[in-house]
Amino acid sequence: MKDIKPAILLFIIFTIICGGIYPALVTGVAYFLFPKQAAGSFITDKSGKVLGSTLIGQPFSDPKYFWPRPSATSDFTNNAMASGGSNAGPTNPSYIRTVSDRIKTLRDTGVTGKIPADLVQASASGLDPHITPESALLQVPRVAKARGVSEEMLIKIVAQTTEGRQLRFLGAPRVNVLVLNHALGS
Repeated sequence: MKDIKPAILLFIIFTIICGGIYPALVTGVAYFLFPKQAAGSFITDKSGKVLGSTLIGQPFSDPKYFWPRPSATSDFTNNAMASGGSNAGPTNPSYIRTVSDRIKTLRDTGVTGKIPADLVQASASGLDPHITPESALLQVPRVAKARGVSEEMLIKIVAQTTEGRQLRFLGAPRVNVLVLNHALGS
């Protein structure tokens, strides 16, 4: 009996510290140091309507928009509640068929030449909001035709929205598809 009282007391103390004080402190520091990211990194239109988060891939399929990396989430595309890869390996017949269908879709829109992997293979999370600049540039002719604008203008927008390496040495240059499509206007 004498061991139960200290155990219950420690349980209550650690619950307050680990379940209340620490999360509140970390959240407060995050909002202070990274307010936009801590609030969800939302992008809004001119009227203030939330269009999406720059942290989670958004589905775009209309030819007048740049298309994101495919999503591997279940139930529906870019389902943040079902984040995770397909776990299908490169010899899986279903996976090969899926990638082949994605390549065919791109070829049907006029894409020629080598297709970057990020346009036909989902990321590990299934929610990656970025594509490579090469993948964005490959889509320029389709988007220009659908919007009736010059390819040069779209190439400039792709260049303007391309993010460099993190800390100048981590990762690779990338383009956030939501930011890119938002920069196009309506």
